[in-house]
Amino acid sequence: MSKRDFYEVLGIERNASQDQVKKAFRNKARHLHPDNMDSGDESAFKELALAYEVLSDEQKRSLYDRYGHDGLSGGGGGFEGVDLGSFADLSEIFSQFFGGGQRSPFRRSSAERGADLKYDLNLEFLEAVFGAEKKISIKHLEDCTVCSGNGAAPGSGPVTCSTCSGAGQIRQTAATFLGHFTQVLTCPNCNGEGTRIEKSCSNCKGRGQIRKTREIELKVPAGIDSGARLRIPSAGDQGKRNGPAGDVYVVIHVSDHTVFIREGTTIHLKQPISFSMAALGGELIVPTVDGEKLIKVSAGTQSGTTILMREQGVPHLNNQSRRGDQVIHLQLQTPVKLSAEERKLLEKLAELSGETLSKPAAAGNEPAKQTSKESSAKAAQKQTAKDSSSIIDKLADLFGSKDAGDAP
Repeated sequence: MSKRDFYEVLGIERNASQDQVKKAFRNKARHLHPDNMDSGDESAFKELALAYEVLSDEQKRSLYDRYGHDGLSGGGGGFEGVDLGSFADLSEIFSQFFGGGQRSPFRRSSAERGADLKYDLNLEFLEAVFGAEKKISIKHLEDCTVCSGNGAAPGSGPVTCSTCSGAGQIRQTAATFLGHFTQVLTCPNCNGEGTRIEKSCSNCKGRGQIRKTREIELKVPAGIDSGARLRIPSAGDQGKRNGPAGDVYVVIHVSDHTVFIREGTTIHLKQPISFSMAALGGELIVPTVDGEKLIKVSAGTQSGTTILMREQGVPHLNNQSRRGDQVIHLQLQTPVKLSAEERKLLEKLAELSGETLSKPAAAGNEPAKQTSKESSAKAAQKQTAKDSSSIIDKLADLFGSKDAGDAP
């Protein structure tokens, strides 16, 4: 039997636009659909659907125009295997006229995958830096061991649903201005299962599954940070009807540290230093994630200076052999309480530096002029460099003990 021309099936000209192809298909589909009790024709509808699939696709339409029906079976370099359910417009039509998509509800007799679960894991700062082994408890669904997951009491079993006769779906017919249409719905009595439990299992209350706690050993990789997720395959809820289990996704939350501040793989540390250490320089012990380390402070260091400690930061998550850096932010610490001797030494240093700690009141808005005494002090400073050095050494002796030891 020869096949009808697809343009003839849709009732359009060969130069019809895509909008005209779609409109022609819509007009004919609602009349020929098998669920239309008045004018439905399954054979004609399949022919219409095949014609639309070909002519609505530019590539397939081009092959059909060149080779005809031979192009659909592989002749002339064509294609094989036309899929009647692959185009979206059928879904739109079914949704508008038949109450759903092109796929009717089906009996849920096949296996179903279990649900994925989420677990929030809190880590200490150093645990995230170097990794850790954690034991976590997961509450997930497992098949009931009493009824083997079917929900029925021992000695009984599921029976065929009387409402849908085991089909898992029912059909309802509604009258519209287009005629009578049949809508396929999930059976409300068995929820699409096709079977019902008459005597429920007392252990799982007919659900077929119970929630149990499972202990899991989890290895947290070094370098992980807040917001990262670790996947544990098949540790989630068990699937129904022997379906595969879902997964567990562990979401990481890292606590802040009292000293360290993390930025990716870089660790920042605010380190206070005294005036004598900043002025004279020296050695300072600072904390790192690996323990205490010695750093050198240059003479004349200003507040806000940074010192880079390479490879003392966080390991790279995808390359454990590499690590970030630690950045030391030096901050000048001003003493709050001074002894009488400390005050005298600082005043002496100010005098040798030509610094006037108290200024005379200036007349009007003009700044106070430099006094002859200040000029003399500056001149004296150049001549007493040795004395100034001695004063700084004494200050270092007084404040030096505050520079040594662990950084706060």
